[in-house]
Amino acid sequence: MAAPHAELVAVIKANAYGHSAELCAPAAVRAGARWLAVASVEEAVAVRALCPEPRVLVLCGAFPGQGAEVVRHGLTPVAWQPWQLDELEGAARAAGLAAGSLPVHLEIDTGMSRQGVAPEDLSPEGAGAKELLARFNPGSPLRLEGVMTHLFAADEADGRVTETQLARMDQALGGIKAAGLHPEWLNVGASAALLVGEAARISALAARYGMKAMIRPGLALYGVVPAFDPKFEREEPKSLVEARTQLQPVLAWKTRVACVRSVPAGAVVGYNGTFVATEPMRLALVAAGYADGLDRRLGNRFSLLVHGRRAPLVGRVSMDGAVVDVTEIPGVEPGDEVVILGTQGGETITAFDHAQTTGTISWEVFTRIGPRVPRFAV
Repeated sequence: MAAPHAELVAVIKANAYGHSAELCAPAAVRAGARWLAVASVEEAVAVRALCPEPRVLVLCGAFPGQGAEVVRHGLTPVAWQPWQLDELEGAARAAGLAAGSLPVHLEIDTGMSRQGVAPEDLSPEGAGAKELLARFNPGSPLRLEGVMTHLFAADEADGRVTETQLARMDQALGGIKAAGLHPEWLNVGASAALLVGEAARISALAARYGMKAMIRPGLALYGVVPAFDPKFEREEPKSLVEARTQLQPVLAWKTRVACVRSVPAGAVVGYNGTFVATEPMRLALVAAGYADGLDRRLGNRFSLLVHGRRAPLVGRVSMDGAVVDVTEIPGVEPGDEVVILGTQGGETITAFDHAQTTGTISWEVFTRIGPRVPRFAV
């Protein structure tokens, strides 16, 4: 599935997208990952304790006072502001690091306006050339190892935004080359870019500057194909067709029935009485609520799986529990398995089902699963 001409960085930020970094980081390394990526220095330190060997990329950089942790744990920070380089260089000098021994990846803002330096600022006359590129000099412990950006619309099938972003990255790389710097890695794109075959274009751009390509899969790493919008007007890339058939979601989220009760017509269910029984019903209390990540907006609008059948959520989801209608599902008892995400019998509930109902995206569904929900490797 992976393009042979690009290094893959396993993104395990946000507790491995809610899947458990403790389980997923070592699994990725066992599978051959040489790079892991997280959001923060705090996440990176925790991952380093789990995985001493791979490189750990800190995507959101270091805050003031965190440079020493970066150096101590052998992390690779992303940077795009002069003060970040001040922090890193000061920590490196304090630790006695030799010239060029602290690798840094410089982020380029190719259009997302989130983080990064503008390509035009890296021209020989630009402010970035003076304030950023000049810092990577022979006397500094800092080394410009990589240049990165985020393709923020790679899931748009026409690819026009990505084309514009890569052109802006080309402009930035020209400025970096003009400054006499020769980074090793061109670090661009996530799951969507990988699955639609952008690795070829990224690799070609990298080769133009004597660099090697990197891609950072996140959602695909957990067996989920991002939704693409709009639909492809042309034939879908073979890589995406293969992904749709071959990738299998890693995570299933399950809980149990806490109790079962019968209620008469007219019974009020849940906070504020948003559901009133119109006939006698059998209701099951499920041991999961919004504190666990079961979105409160699912109440009266969604179903969970019990005995391989869909059991509608009735009333509002509470902090620690929710109620499902099992009137038409015989034999439900306390302790029975309830599937929130995954397959039971012939029925399946996906993260996309959750996301569509609540008006969000699958990434949020996974990452909102609370820390008190235990994760198990099966």
